Amino acid sequence: MAHFQQLRLVPKHERGELERLEKLMNKYERGQIQRIDWLDRLAFNAMDKVKERESNKAGNSHLYLVVDFCSFEHRVVFQESGANFLPPPIVSTNELVIVWDPEVGKINPSEHKQLKLARSLTRGIIDKDLKPSITERKSIQRILKYPPTRFLSGDERQLLWKFRFSLMSEKRALTKFLRCVEWSDVQEAKQALELMGRWETIDVCDALELLSPVFEKEEVRAYAVSVLERADDEELQCYLLQLVQALRFERSDKSRLCQFLVQRSLRNIELASFLRWYVAVELYDPAFAKRYYFTYEILEENMMKLASGVNGNDDGFKLWQSLVRQTELTAQLCSIMRDVRNVRGNTQKKIEKLRQLLSGLLSELTYFEEPIRSPLSPGILITGLEPAESSIFKSALHPLRLTFRTASGGSCKIIFKKGDDIRQDQLVVQMVSLMDRLLKAENLDLCLTPYKVLATGQDEGMLEFIPSRSLAQILSEHRSIISYLQKFHPDEHGPFGITATCLDTFIKSCAGYSVITYILGIGDRHLDNLLLRDDGRLFHVDFGFILGRDPKPFPPPMKLCKEMVEAMGGTESQYYTRFKTYCCEAYNILRKSSNLILNLFHLMAGSNIPDIASDPEKGILKLQEKFNLDLDDEACIHFFQGLITDSVNALFPQMVETIHRWAQYWR
Repeated sequence: MAHFQQLRLVPKHERGELERLEKLMNKYERGQIQRIDWLDRLAFNAMDKVKERESNKAGNSHLYLVVDFCSFEHRVVFQESGANFLPPPIVSTNELVIVWDPEVGKINPSEHKQLKLARSLTRGIIDKDLKPSITERKSIQRILKYPPTRFLSGDERQLLWKFRFSLMSEKRALTKFLRCVEWSDVQEAKQALELMGRWETIDVCDALELLSPVFEKEEVRAYAVSVLERADDEELQCYLLQLVQALRFERSDKSRLCQFLVQRSLRNIELASFLRWYVAVELYDPAFAKRYYFTYEILEENMMKLASGVNGNDDGFKLWQSLVRQTELTAQLCSIMRDVRNVRGNTQKKIEKLRQLLSGLLSELTYFEEPIRSPLSPGILITGLEPAESSIFKSALHPLRLTFRTASGGSCKIIFKKGDDIRQDQLVVQMVSLMDRLLKAENLDLCLTPYKVLATGQDEGMLEFIPSRSLAQILSEHRSIISYLQKFHPDEHGPFGITATCLDTFIKSCAGYSVITYILGIGDRHLDNLLLRDDGRLFHVDFGFILGRDPKPFPPPMKLCKEMVEAMGGTESQYYTRFKTYCCEAYNILRKSSNLILNLFHLMAGSNIPDIASDPEKGILKLQEKFNLDLDDEACIHFFQGLITDSVNALFPQMVETIHRWAQYWR
C-alpha cells in the first residue's frame, strides 16, 4: 500500500510532447484520423525518436503511466452496468464503428414517463370527451380487423387507449383494448377493469380469446367465463375440448372456468361425459396432472351430490357410475386387442379369435348387466356387443370394428384403436363439425360427414364407423366413381346416368372437404383415406399430418385427383364450374369466422397434440396465412380458383398413389 502512495499526477508543465502524441495515437486507433500507409510509417518513426529523446533527458528519473479514459460528447451523469465492448482496430476505410448499446431492448425513461402521464387518472377526465378524427378512425378500424395473433405496436396501443371511452360501444374493440393495458401498473389495471365492466358485451368468439395464455389477469378471465355462460349447450360442446385445455392457463386449480364447466355439465349428461373424458386424458400430462385431477374430483363430487340427476330420473351416483363403466369397457377392449394381436396368421385368423373371445371368455360383453352410455354419443345407451358383426381392419395396428346393440332396439358401429394417438384426429374432426355448423348457418349445406372421434387415452380411442369404401377400392373394382354411383343411384335421364341429387351431393362434399383440408393444411392424402358413401358423400379420414406438414414431397394445395374431376364431367363441364362456385362461397364464409378458428387453435397451444406442440406459434401463423385476411372476397375468389387449377394440374401425386397401393397389397 505504501508503494501506491508514491504515485502522483504528473504536473501539466512536465508532461511535454508525449501527452499530445498519445492523444493523437488514440484518435488514430479509433479511426478518427485517416490512414495513409507511407505517411503513417514516417510519423511512427518520428514518434519513436521523440519518445527516446524525452526519456534520455538529463535529470528525468520519472516513469510515466498513461491512463486513457473514454471521452463523451456530454457529461456522464449515470451509466447502467453491463459488458464493455471495445471495437477492434479498423483495418479498412469503412468509417462505421460498432459499439455496444446497453439501452437496447430497455424502456426509454422519457417515453415511459410520457406514457404514464398520458394514462394517468387525471387524463381520464379529458379523454372522456375525445373523439377520433377521420384518419384516426380509419386507423382504429384497421386495428380492429387484425387477427387475434397480431401484436399491436406502441403507437397502436396508445391510439386505442386514448380513445377508449369512445370505443366502449364497439364490442370488437374490447379484446384489443385489454391488450394495451400495462397490468403491472395498479392504477392503470384498476381503470381498465372498470371500463371492461361497462363495455358493450362481447361475443363468445372474443371471450375465447380472453381465455388464451396472453391474458393472465383473473378478473379478465372471469369476465370471459361470464360471457360463455350465455352460450347454449350445443355451442358450448363445440368449444369444450379447447375450454378444457384453457384450464392450463388459469392461475389456480379452483378457477372460475373450472367451476363453470363442472356446473354446466351437471345439467347435461353429454357435456358431463365429454368433460370427464377430456380431463381424464390430460391426467397423463405430468406438468398439469394435479390441476386436471382436481377438476375430475370436483366433477365426481358434484355429480354424486345430485338428488334427482341430470335427466330427472336417475340419482347422481347412478349417473356417475354410468360414466365410470365407459372406462371399464375401454379397458376390456384394450385387453382384447392385445390378445388378438398375439395371434399368428393373417387378418382372418385374428377376426376368428376376436369372435371366439366375445362368445366365450368375454361373453359378459355380449350382454351388459346394466346399459352403458356410449362414449361417442352419451345420449345413446348400449346394451352389449354383437360378436358375429365384429371384425378387424387390415392395418398394422389391427383396429377393431365393433357393433353394439342399443337400448332402443337399434345398433351403433364403432372403431376402437390402440397404439395410435388420435387426439389430433379428434381436433380435426371437431373443426370439420364446427365448420359444417358455420356453413349451415349461412344456408350452405355441403353434405359433410363430421363423424365422431373420442380419444380415451394417449394412445387409444374410438371413432364412429361410417359405412363407406375408399376411392382406391372403388377405382380398382369399378374403374370410375360414376360407375360406382350408378350402381346405387341409376337414372337414365340424369347427368352421367345417375340422379341429379346424388351428383350434387358428391360435388358439394368434394368442395367442402377441398376448402377445409386446405385451411387446416391436412397432409398425407391418398386414395385410401378418401372415402365415399353410397349416397355420394365424399369424406376424409386419418389426420396424422396437419398445419402444412406432409410426408410426401411437393403436395398439391388440396387433394383433388383427376378421377374426382372426371366424375364431375371434366374441367369444361358445368358441374365442375358449380364445384368451383361452392368452393369459393365456402371459403369466404369460413374467412368471416377466422377469429373463432384461430382462437380455438390458440387455446390448444399448450396441448400435447404432435403437430401443434412441436411449434405452436408457427402452426397458428400458418393457419392464419390460409385465410388471406388482407384480401377482399372478390380477390379471394380469384385466388381460390387458381388453387383449384394448380391442384388439378398436379400429376405427381398419382405416382405416390400407386406406391401406396403396392404397400397396402403386401401388408
